[in-house]
Amino acid sequence: MSTPQIPQKSPIVQQTAPGTYAWCSCGRSARQPFCDGSHAGTEFAPLPVDVAQAKVVAWCACKHTQGAPFCDGSHKRLST
Repeated sequence: MSTPQIPQKSPIVQQTAPGTYAWCSCGRSARQPFCDGSHAGTEFAPLPVDVAQAKVVAWCACKHTQGAPFCDGSHKRLST
């Protein structure tokens, strides 16, 4: 399995409106933390996420979380 790129080592924390989002799992998207199709030709695919009500979300931006798509602090253990 390929390793995702790391766009940044800290989460992207933002107010998020209700809706369905496509979280970027490859790390290549220019629209982090969301997919822009840059995964084409890789084994990665966006992760659909339903947000039921408006809330502040800490989206994982290091792409190494065990609780995708949300930050679990995994970025603190990355060496690169």
